[in-house]
Amino acid sequence: MKRGGPTAGHNNRHTNGRAFHVGSEKKDHAVEAQVIRHKSLHAPDSDGTRGARIGCVEYFRLGDKHGVETALAELRALKVADLRTLVSWADFETPEGEAWYSWLLPRLAAEVNVVPCVLYSPPSQAVAPRVSAPPWDPKAYGDFIDVIITRLGRCFEWIELWNEPDRMGEWDRTLDPHWQTFCAMIGGAAYWAQRRGKRTILAAQSAFDPNWLELMFRRGVMHFIDAVGIHSFPGISETNWEGWPALIQNVQQLLDQHRSGAEIWITATGYSTWRHDEYEQMRAFADTLAAPVERIYWYAARDLNPELSTRDGFHADDRDYHFGLHRSDGEPKLLARMWADGGLDAVGNALEPQSVKKRGAKPSPPVVITGGAGFIGVNLAHRLLNQGERVLVFDNLSRPGAEKNLRWLLDAHPQRLQVEFADTRNPYAVRRAVRNASQIYHFAAQVAVTTSLANPRHDFDVNALGTLNLLEALRGSDAPAPLIFTSTNKVYGGLDDVELAMQNGSYQPVHAPLRESGIDESRPLDLHSPYGCSKGAADEYIIDYARTFGLQALVFRMSCIYGPHQMGNEDQGWVAHFLICALEDRPLTIYGDGRQVRDILYIDDLVDAFMAARASMKALSGQAFNIGGGPERAISLLDLLKMIDELHGARPRIEFSEWRPGDQRYYVSNTRKFRSATGWRPKVNPLEGVKRLYQWLRTARAPERGTRRCGIVRRGAARAGVSADSRV
Repeated sequence: MKRGGPTAGHNNRHTNGRAFHVGSEKKDHAVEAQVIRHKSLHAPDSDGTRGARIGCVEYFRLGDKHGVETALAELRALKVADLRTLVSWADFETPEGEAWYSWLLPRLAAEVNVVPCVLYSPPSQAVAPRVSAPPWDPKAYGDFIDVIITRLGRCFEWIELWNEPDRMGEWDRTLDPHWQTFCAMIGGAAYWAQRRGKRTILAAQSAFDPNWLELMFRRGVMHFIDAVGIHSFPGISETNWEGWPALIQNVQQLLDQHRSGAEIWITATGYSTWRHDEYEQMRAFADTLAAPVERIYWYAARDLNPELSTRDGFHADDRDYHFGLHRSDGEPKLLARMWADGGLDAVGNALEPQSVKKRGAKPSPPVVITGGAGFIGVNLAHRLLNQGERVLVFDNLSRPGAEKNLRWLLDAHPQRLQVEFADTRNPYAVRRAVRNASQIYHFAAQVAVTTSLANPRHDFDVNALGTLNLLEALRGSDAPAPLIFTSTNKVYGGLDDVELAMQNGSYQPVHAPLRESGIDESRPLDLHSPYGCSKGAADEYIIDYARTFGLQALVFRMSCIYGPHQMGNEDQGWVAHFLICALEDRPLTIYGDGRQVRDILYIDDLVDAFMAARASMKALSGQAFNIGGGPERAISLLDLLKMIDELHGARPRIEFSEWRPGDQRYYVSNTRKFRSATGWRPKVNPLEGVKRLYQWLRTARAPERGTRRCGIVRRGAARAGVSADSRV
């Protein structure tokens, strides 16, 4: 498994080092300035004492000052003050490289404790024209370390000498088969760095070899080493992973045998989320926190830019691109969210992963809910569990707030709830989850029009491909479970042909029957936006698989759903979003004039509809149904603001902006088809439902509002905005 490696124009994921000749003549220089020490983050030990210092690994492209500032901001949000980064000897030998590092190291040192890792031979000084080749003169590396310390030694206390020398891309050992040059180079550089007042770290191998470390002792290199680095990427590159304690014990035994006082550091570890398994990344991090070492450096702050190449080639291994705590667009993954919101304790205790796995006994087939930690999924799961059924929640927890919903559900139902942390884009995980299901509710989705416009490929993969994976898993099953899928009113497009007039301050159809009943299922599909296309494709696939392959499956084309456990934001869940803005005194942008109309449906009424559909699956299979509050529960955005004013005593501060493409001025569901088939009717009126949600939000978000004031929670600081097209 390779992890990047930068030169200018490449993604930055690698580490560094430099050279010497044992026994060569040295000069003694005073370190020119004291290193600034920043307060470091420590993992808590089981006895409550401070454990290892926690830092990050991040490499930077030559000249990428924006990337540096972004990384520092992300580390600041996590309260991380330790950073391990690359210094390329080869790049430093160029005028632009020297200028870059002369800016980079002081800039980093102003905010974090920097550990530079120095490697890559200048081709002009190497025995072969590549940066992984040994230098002709091993002493040249030590001379460069002397230069770095003289010019920039004020920026760091520790220095790491080379990186992963067992990897051909880092050290071409075919040109140094007996490690003679490497030992002379590293030993001399370490000796000289110590004479200059710096502490030294021996380069970690990509896979620990005790014979290699023994060789470093026999050759005298370890006399000048203050810390031994180790690298490991469990679950990604380790084939026989036995855990951190076993690996560290092997290193410690060698240190003890040679009476070495060197510390042991994990100088690089991480977990790639290329399979969209963010929970596994968090679990790998939590396991690492317990490692008995002095320091841990987690790789990396952000995913690689998918448009750039690594040293190993353009997408030579897609796993290389997904090690970040944040995605390449800056969105935090589950680990970063948990870490930023609750610190290392929250990560270590998150969802008690071991106890979750113990809920694996299956006395009866479970109901499977994909996206079961989302707003709709958690409410449905709660109802089913209260009725004594077993539920398997299938969720990757990628949506902010999903982990809180799941924590609540686990606390409320510790016995009959199973959890599968996985993604519908993984067909094998889907197949495992549904093979013994009694019923399936498919809610896992990308739910925002705006997100689909920014990243149509992601939108398609989640909504269309994820649904196809589920259908194929059912098609291959001996006894496929019935399936209920939640689609959207967006499959009907912008409804531009519906003639509207202003009545009582909101848009209403001119055609009286439409005004009285709403939009029914005879309306042709008209897919606007990538989101509309992906959900429409999934919608049609569900109906066709029921017809072609005889699956029991139906579709709910839903309007606006609201209720407890909804984490509303600008792009999705507009009723909750309005209330949250009022509670947190955040400004709100309305796209359009606020007179657009939607029918809103309280979550308990939707769950009743699910129950009714499940009871009549054979009769309803292969059909789509419009589900919402209907004309009796239709309100405008301005109507909701009036309700909030009455409930809260003030409405959010409002600004208006231009209509967004595809915004529907009017959408109200005609639910007669489903009502006639099942007898279902909504019970909760808008005023009562909004009041219930308001009260839930006041209670649920009270601690978070307090931490926002303390600067712990940073999400939502930007201006909020909404259109009525925001989906639940």
